Amino acid sequence: MTRRAWFLFGGLAVIWGLPYLLIKVAVQELSPASVVFLRTTVGAALLVPVALARGRPRALLARWRPLVLFTVLELAVPWLLLSDAERRLSSSLAGLLVASVPWVGALLARLAGGHEPMGGRGLAGLALGLGGLVALLGIDLTGGDLFSVGEMVLVVVGYAVGPMVIARRLSDLPTLDVVAGSLALAALAYAPVGIAQLPSHLPSPAAMGAVLGLGVFCTAIAFLLFFRLIAEVGPVRATVVAYLNPAVAVAAGVALLAEPFTLGMAVGFPLILLGSYLATHRPARAAPAAPGAVASGA
Repeated sequence: MTRRAWFLFGGLAVIWGLPYLLIKVAVQELSPASVVFLRTTVGAALLVPVALARGRPRALLARWRPLVLFTVLELAVPWLLLSDAERRLSSSLAGLLVASVPWVGALLARLAGGHEPMGGRGLAGLALGLGGLVALLGIDLTGGDLFSVGEMVLVVVGYAVGPMVIARRLSDLPTLDVVAGSLALAALAYAPVGIAQLPSHLPSPAAMGAVLGLGVFCTAIAFLLFFRLIAEVGPVRATVVAYLNPAVAVAAGVALLAEPFTLGMAVGFPLILLGSYLATHRPARAAPAAPGAVASGA
């Protein structure tokens, strides 16, 4: 890859590995609904003008039904559940659980009767990914309660299904338009509850900075960098960034929040990554240009 591609790749891996830490900081003082409202509002305020200048808003409005479905699956529900789960789970564990999104996507495609056979390599990947999840959750259970883990399961499923909606119903529209429209819809939907649950006093600089970081860097700038990376190296190679985000999430949680690095993480994370790679890898000539990495931004 070119130097620009490496720069984009590295920057995106870091930016999309930080949301878990920022969410952890933000929910100490803000409700999950307020965090989602503020993040989507900031992201929409930055991306909607860009989409209006470069995209086709009328075409997007004509697809409002799949757009709403994508928003629910990819942003509105997962971001709320993720924020709530991180009130009890460590940011490191949350980031590693999200690492299973490619694996879950491959499993769902298999269960839905995907047209392309997985073969022995794909099935081995599914088995390894399952083993990694069992190790991650089973070796060390001190990272959180079962309810929070259940919330994270729904987050992962939403992240895995959301790109399928784009691939089947919105693939002919610019991805920037879809993301900007989804952020605007989510912000409007969360406005009543998000505003009502804002604290009566001004949050601390740490909480305010975390929310701004989520909206500006981890949402607006991250998606712009992702689209630029796709233009530079293609959609298939760009999705590889999804495998680095969880490592950044763990490093940030351990280094900045003093979260423990458990045996379950050490054993489960490599198995999940290897399983996801084997389950989703296809030859370059046959690999689809699915927007799966859109789901990895947390």
